[in-house]
Amino acid sequence: MEKSHLRTTVNIMIKSMTGFGRSEYLDEKRKITVEIKAVNHRYLDCSIKMPKKLSFFEASIRTLLKDYIQRGKVDIFITYEDYTEDNFHLKYNRDIAKAYLMYLREMAGEFGIEDDIRVSTLSRYPEVFSLDEVGVDEDEIWTDLEKVIREAASAFVDSRIKEGDNLKSDLIDKLDAMLGYVEAIEKRAPEIIEEYKKNLCAKVTDLLADAKIDEQRILGEVTLYADKICVDEEIVRLKSHIGTTKEILETGGSVGRKLDFIAQEMNREANTILSKANDLATSDVAIDLKTDIEKVREQIQNIE
Repeated sequence: MEKSHLRTTVNIMIKSMTGFGRSEYLDEKRKITVEIKAVNHRYLDCSIKMPKKLSFFEASIRTLLKDYIQRGKVDIFITYEDYTEDNFHLKYNRDIAKAYLMYLREMAGEFGIEDDIRVSTLSRYPEVFSLDEVGVDEDEIWTDLEKVIREAASAFVDSRIKEGDNLKSDLIDKLDAMLGYVEAIEKRAPEIIEEYKKNLCAKVTDLLADAKIDEQRILGEVTLYADKICVDEEIVRLKSHIGTTKEILETGGSVGRKLDFIAQEMNREANTILSKANDLATSDVAIDLKTDIEKVREQIQNIE
């Protein structure tokens, strides 16, 4: 139930792919510390650094983290300190001690040397005494480990959401500016046609002097020019892309890949406008538009 609630709450937010979270668990038996940090990445790439003692939990940890993270290069650092005093068993290996003693006495007789074997001496030989680790309660450790990982992951997600809110605000400001550029290009388009028509009429008048101007010929030339520089379709698509991007930002969730695709499409439309532009003012605005699209695309790379 708690897991489902988490997904519902988190997925409606825009999240940055950079983030950090930390949590610590401490009781009389153990201390567990978990740190999670992440940077941009096209996919989910988790690297877990933890003591060998906890390695059998790796698959469970990776499954757990998928509840919180969909994309990013994520580093998880887990430290574990065991405070229990009864987790090791001292074992006396009687057969090994007997073997050492037998061969030492055999050596003393064979070489005619003093037999000075003492218990303290014999006890220092390898494997006479050994420390065996008592089996740990995996369920108990996992209960504590899962709790601290979830707390660190929640803090990590909170930091991503906070950064995501900042990204969202800045992106919407840039999208509004882009819409202003598109509207300026749209407003300028008929003015370019009218100026071309006036200039064409003036040139023809100068060339023909008092001769009558062929209005139909002029109209045909203007129509051909208008078709050549027409950016109506590009403007419609750009407005649509800008509006869709805003809607996606408001809807939230793991939308980075989708937004990146839309940004690529906007860049293509801006390039087409720039290539058709036969007007300095339009070219300047189209360059400003492309610049903002690139800025938006860079920021989108940091959205999960």
